[in-house]
Amino acid sequence: MRRGILGGTFDPPHMAHLVAGETAHQQLSLDVVTFMPAGAPWQKAARAVTEPHHRWEMTLRAVAGIDYFEADDREIRRDGWTFTIDTLLDFTDDDVVLILGADAAAGLPTWHRADEVAQRATIAVMPRPGVERAAVDVPAGRVVWLEAPELALSGTRLRAVRGAGRSIRFLVPEPVFAYIEEHRLYRDP
Repeated sequence: MRRGILGGTFDPPHMAHLVAGETAHQQLSLDVVTFMPAGAPWQKAARAVTEPHHRWEMTLRAVAGIDYFEADDREIRRDGWTFTIDTLLDFTDDDVVLILGADAAAGLPTWHRADEVAQRATIAVMPRPGVERAAVDVPAGRVVWLEAPELALSGTRLRAVRGAGRSIRFLVPEPVFAYIEEHRLYRDP
């Protein structure tokens, strides 16, 4: 199977995540794109992350109804810090494409066992505003740039907008928006 893995905090999952998955699916002839929320993202240890069960439920809602998208909770269920290499090693029978935003790809050399990540998967890079191609230096890896518009969406920005009392409707999938509203996520207490 040719599998795309699109991981992240998904705090919340937003339209740029879906565009990245769709673009990779089409341009790289992927059989499936697996959206995988991180359980305990070690690189975000210094900031508060929404509880994993909320991020999992939002991810399920974000990909629902799209035949070639799926959600996978293995990182949410894993104890301890979440490392991409551990997840990639779970898919030894698949031809794996790791889908990253250019900002994440630029930071890949700092990842746990980065060389192994780059050797295990093709790295598909989604353009991001403010990140030049030269900033992405993947060690010993296969890199392909996706051709897509640069979308200036991020979980950080969406949480700030929502925290300021403004709407993020149409920046996240409608079922995700409904979940955020129902559970009063990203609002000041």
